[in-house]
Amino acid sequence: MKAISQDTLGGPEVLKMVEVDKPVPGPTEVLVRVEAAGLNPTDWKTRERGGFLKDGPPFVLGWDVSGVVEESGVGQALYKPGDEVFGMLKYPDKHGAFAEYVTAPSRHFVRKPANIDHVHAAGIPLAALTAWQALVDVAGLKGGQRVLIHAAAGGVGHLAVQIAKARGAYVIGTASAAKHEFLRGLGADELVDYRNEDFAEVVRDVDVVLDTIGGDYGARSLRTMREGGTIISLVLSVLDPNAQAKAAELGIRSEAMLVEPDQAAMRAIAALVEAGRLRVEIAATLPLAEAAKAHELGETNRTTGKIVLTVPH
Repeated sequence: MKAISQDTLGGPEVLKMVEVDKPVPGPTEVLVRVEAAGLNPTDWKTRERGGFLKDGPPFVLGWDVSGVVEESGVGQALYKPGDEVFGMLKYPDKHGAFAEYVTAPSRHFVRKPANIDHVHAAGIPLAALTAWQALVDVAGLKGGQRVLIHAAAGGVGHLAVQIAKARGAYVIGTASAAKHEFLRGLGADELVDYRNEDFAEVVRDVDVVLDTIGGDYGARSLRTMREGGTIISLVLSVLDPNAQAKAAELGIRSEAMLVEPDQAAMRAIAALVEAGRLRVEIAATLPLAEAAKAHELGETNRTTGKIVLTVPH
């Protein structure tokens, strides 16, 4: 089968189309014919620096998959050939979505909602699971609480806005002014243009902060929070080493997390999609052969929503 691989760490130019063996599903696994694969910041960061992977290249990156079940391993009873599914390969070590086929445990997938195509489905899993696990599982976000979401128009951010609204929260987002109208359309209640205003000076009484940026954003966010609140950082590579101590002094819980496969959460996410309460914004769609171009686009950090690769067969 065809796949996008790299022999060395580096810029987008290291990505090459190669021929590799088509995978065979093991016990309880499914073989999925990939129709579309979503990109996330971890893809270009891992391509360049290796990320959380134990082993270096060569490797095929990609964690977001939407496609069609083609074969089953022994003992797999959830899906039949022809079923349309979407999901996330186990992060970080079971990558490989940038290829014509992938195998993974059947419970890493759920059925694709009929009201979206494979491109939109491929843009959802990793980012939506990250937002769900941070807001719902870690923070226990409840109706009426105030949540601050940084980079609210980004891949994780714009899905987090919608998940928080679905939970009945009051949503405050940081984003450039040009993206405010888009975010209001998703339900954001209050927006701060980070280029012209310091969110730490104008936002108050926040119960939950979702920090998708890292660096000094964690420490600055503490100034916006109520005692007893929760701040979750998604950028482990640029954590402020003093952030947890500062948070503890203020009576604030501070957590850092990586996303995990989670079928129950994926079913909840799919239900929101089916109900029209969660939609993914697709910033760009490119064919698998143009993966390097997709990485270049992602690395600008200026896209709204998700970039998706389509996989012709």
